[in-house]
Amino acid sequence: MSPDSKRRPRSDAQRNRERLITATRELVAEFGSEVPLDEVARRAGLGNATLYRHFPTRAELLAALYADEVTALCDYGNRLLAEPSPIKALFSWLDAFVTHVATKRPLALAATDIPDGRRTPMFEQWHADITTTASALVRRAQPMLRQGVTATDVLALASGAALTTDVDNARRLVAMLHTGLATQTHQDRHRG
Repeated sequence: MSPDSKRRPRSDAQRNRERLITATRELVAEFGSEVPLDEVARRAGLGNATLYRHFPTRAELLAALYADEVTALCDYGNRLLAEPSPIKALFSWLDAFVTHVATKRPLALAATDIPDGRRTPMFEQWHADITTTASALVRRAQPMLRQGVTATDVLALASGAALTTDVDNARRLVAMLHTGLATQTHQDRHRG
């Protein structure tokens, strides 16, 4: 066996993994995180043995799905760094972030469920990845933000909106933050 074969899954194994993740995403959207694993395998068109070979437990399957969701959110933020307007980039990402928190939180909790209530290292890594993305967007928008606004501030405000109301209202609240966080000079420029 070559060293490369140990590092990278075979292409058919990777396709099967992706099919399982896609099926899980669809079923979680329909039924929530308690979806039966047998149904995941059936929806993916694969056998149960293939499912359990890739994901021995529900938590591992949900963690893989949630990891993909976090990656997509962070990738979106990284693409927005090329947006000509740093403030528009920040608030476009915050809109996606509150939608993510409001709709994916049960998945994140199910994927990292530990009986003693501690967060898993995966959860900490996801949090770090999201914070890194937010920091890059805030740093770029800093000249257009009130003095002293940090990524931690922005994430706390957006998370608070996402965790206390439905997704549509959370998005509306974050849009309202734009006028509360932007400097007066920036607001005046965009009124004219």
